[in-house]
Amino acid sequence: MMNVSERNGSILSERLDGAPPQRIVILRALMLGDLLCSVPALRTLRVGLPNAEITLVGLPWARSFVQRFSHYLNDFIEFPGYPGLPEREPQLDRIPHFFADVQRRRFDLAIQMHGSGSFVNSITVLFGARINAGFYLPGEYCPDEEWFMPFPEDETEVGLMSRLMEFLGAPSQGDELEFPLTANDWSELDQLKDIRELSNDPYVCLHPGARFPSRRWPAERFSAVGDALSRLGLRVIITGSKDESELAEAVCTSMREPHWNVAGRTTIGALGALLSGARLLISNDTGVSHLAAALRVPSVIVVSGSDYKRWAPHNGRLHRIVQHPVECRPCMHLVCPIGHPCAQSVTVEEVFSQAKALLP
Repeated sequence: MMNVSERNGSILSERLDGAPPQRIVILRALMLGDLLCSVPALRTLRVGLPNAEITLVGLPWARSFVQRFSHYLNDFIEFPGYPGLPEREPQLDRIPHFFADVQRRRFDLAIQMHGSGSFVNSITVLFGARINAGFYLPGEYCPDEEWFMPFPEDETEVGLMSRLMEFLGAPSQGDELEFPLTANDWSELDQLKDIRELSNDPYVCLHPGARFPSRRWPAERFSAVGDALSRLGLRVIITGSKDESELAEAVCTSMREPHWNVAGRTTIGALGALLSGARLLISNDTGVSHLAAALRVPSVIVVSGSDYKRWAPHNGRLHRIVQHPVECRPCMHLVCPIGHPCAQSVTVEEVFSQAKALLP
């Protein structure tokens, strides 16, 4: 009887004229949470094709993601952006060189894992691979119906990626997220002397940032929850990226109890190391919520404008979602034009109640 790896490879080989793909390129030029949600699919692909060279086309930051997940990915190509895609301002002078570089590599299989297919299917075809695969929206451009599946509108993000792998002939290897920590991550965290001194104390992390203001719960409510947790005897650490430093400072300014602010002072790896020791994370629906899921850290996620059914962690026992129903979700606005009812209607009491329920 064939093992899983042999069976998956056999199916993919049949679909590629008997020759298993040796060189695969994946387009997923997105942020941390998006890539973490793709890890189960990457795991499935690697089990199915253990000897293939798999390259990720991603945003500049994702070079470190490829290094961290070198057991699934072999190489990285920086995506220069493209007109119509919001993730990065297109670097127009670099785009022709980018496509020429990708085409020179003569990939056997290009997989569009970036989204529903709008805009990006044509980009994937320009990679020049022997076979292209991915999602498409009915009524829009589909490069090859044998290799492109209709985009499922009712799936979680993790489920979407796994469904695509199954469509391509690779049975799922589970939906668990991963974030392997390295010695360097712990070393970077250890350089934060004020945090190192807290290592033996129980602590929680508050992450008030999110890429869009429409996805953020008010800073003063994070402050109120932080004060309430501090009064339970927990150390409160405010986290965030460098771009979120001002927002983190607003949370700190409103807090009355002791707290520690590391926003802008941690790499993604150091943040993962810090989070791995936390009793709890409270955050908006953003990348760090998936980091908590990958590290099995309990979390309370305040959902404002995003589609929580698509992005919520799968383990509802370990991760709690707090949200107020609104008809305009998912929101496409950078800033809410109608007073932000999805965020304003979530109370401090609701979030604190869920937090207490998760604490040991």
